[in-house]
Amino acid sequence: AAAPADPATNNGTTQFSLPGRKPKPVPEKRVVVIDPGHGGVDPGTIGVGGIMEKNIVLAVGKEIQRQLNASGHYVAYLTRDRDAFIRLRDRVATARAKGADLFMSIHADAIKDHHIRGLSVYTLSEKASDKEAAALADKENKADVIAGIDLTDENPEVTNILIDLAQRESMNQSARFAREMVDEIGEVSKLLRKTHRFAGFAVLKAPDVPSVLVELGFLSNKRDAANLNRRDYRAKLAAAIAKSVDRYFTQVEQARRE
Repeated sequence: AAAPADPATNNGTTQFSLPGRKPKPVPEKRVVVIDPGHGGVDPGTIGVGGIMEKNIVLAVGKEIQRQLNASGHYVAYLTRDRDAFIRLRDRVATARAKGADLFMSIHADAIKDHHIRGLSVYTLSEKASDKEAAALADKENKADVIAGIDLTDENPEVTNILIDLAQRESMNQSARFAREMVDEIGEVSKLLRKTHRFAGFAVLKAPDVPSVLVELGFLSNKRDAANLNRRDYRAKLAAAIAKSVDRYFTQVEQARRE
């Protein structure tokens, strides 16, 4: 399951150390960054039969990357490609450093009620967005918080407005992608009720990268755990996610032309 905060925080607010992110023309290939959650000393959820979240999400992440790259339309990167621990803020920094057009964090959940199963997709909540915008505006180094815009010399009011506008646009795009993902994954996976959900997860807070967090299912449920442990099921799941990426960017291009 995803952690809503990072050890390197201040009163629960993520403190980003962001690399430069320059504006770029519409690329021939879109950049997608896939973030398999947990890793290393952090196993994440441990489910039925000792199945570990960190291993399942890495396997799914690698399969999504493989399918996206094989399509020829994308350049897909992983925030981790092995069993290693990476801080939440560094996962977001990787997405921005790679010039991500889309970021997805991959997780699996657990709950006391072992009968509950199904996939869900999270995007950033309005409340979390406002809080993060305020935190970013208060930082001394405001350069490149928004792609290609140096806010260092702007007054606090202008900075706050610009960051808020950028993040709200990213939130709108994130919600659009989440809807496409829910539609596609519903063809191959059991979905949790109210599948599209909202939360203040730290990995969703990049102000200029549309981002979603996917909970692949409940490792505490025998059926979900068994499915996620099967290579053929993971391939079907990755194919549905790849198709949702296609649908999302088709809509983005249509909106750009209009």
